[in-house]
Amino acid sequence: MKSAVTIALVPQIKTGPWVYWNALEESMEKASVLGFDAVELFTADAAAIETTVLKNLVQKWNTGIAAVGTGAGKVIHGLTLTDPDPAIRTRAISFIKDMIDFGAQFRAPAVIGSMQGNVGAGAGRAQSLAWLAEGLNSLGKRAEEAGVPLIYEPLNRYETNLLNRFDDAVEFIDTLTTTNIKLLADLFHMNIEERSIPATLLAYGRYTGHVHFADSNRKAIGWGHTAINEIAAALQEINYTGYISAEIFPLPSPDAAALQTIRAFNTYFKK
Repeated sequence: MKSAVTIALVPQIKTGPWVYWNALEESMEKASVLGFDAVELFTADAAAIETTVLKNLVQKWNTGIAAVGTGAGKVIHGLTLTDPDPAIRTRAISFIKDMIDFGAQFRAPAVIGSMQGNVGAGAGRAQSLAWLAEGLNSLGKRAEEAGVPLIYEPLNRYETNLLNRFDDAVEFIDTLTTTNIKLLADLFHMNIEERSIPATLLAYGRYTGHVHFADSNRKAIGWGHTAINEIAAALQEINYTGYISAEIFPLPSPDAAALQTIRAFNTYFKK
């Protein structure tokens, strides 16, 4: 397993569960010095960082790109895959395709979290899920062509009313024509929705493509009440080899949150 830490690079966003903020090179330097294997980027769009610049920073700090988030598509532009307006759904797919192409240059998958949207008023659940399936089928194919998986994140009930639990998400993606979708196991969301996080990981290990390393209060692991010992054991049992990435609040400070995260990662996954 490999460690990662998040960097938010969206000027319109002032708060949220990302460790480092705005200063890309400084943040990558800090991550490298602490011993993180990679960083996970949350950018305004696919053109927010010049590819050559990022490639030079990756080489300079020997730090990979674990994943790229797509949530700015919703936050800035109001785009989701389940909007009743077909023009907005088309723009959402285009935005995510661009993010897939951007991330693929670094062998990093794109993550679909908030851009999945919700069951909207008047649309109905079946129709909303049909729109989600349409979007994911198109995007899964694009990601496959780019040589990366597409990561879908089940969010907790307070952030979406689509698919909150792993079992529901697995049942849904098994109906898709694409086979290139993996699930994101976000420990914060799972703490709200899953009866047992370790049992869920053991049951659906082959679907797990990315992990967000967050405690029950969305602070760094060790600063909440998540039973991380059992979760770490489950990830090892399913032979998970992907990234363990800290999508957490930068509390009490970004540096403190990052330090606590790498200490926890080393404790549980580098025994």
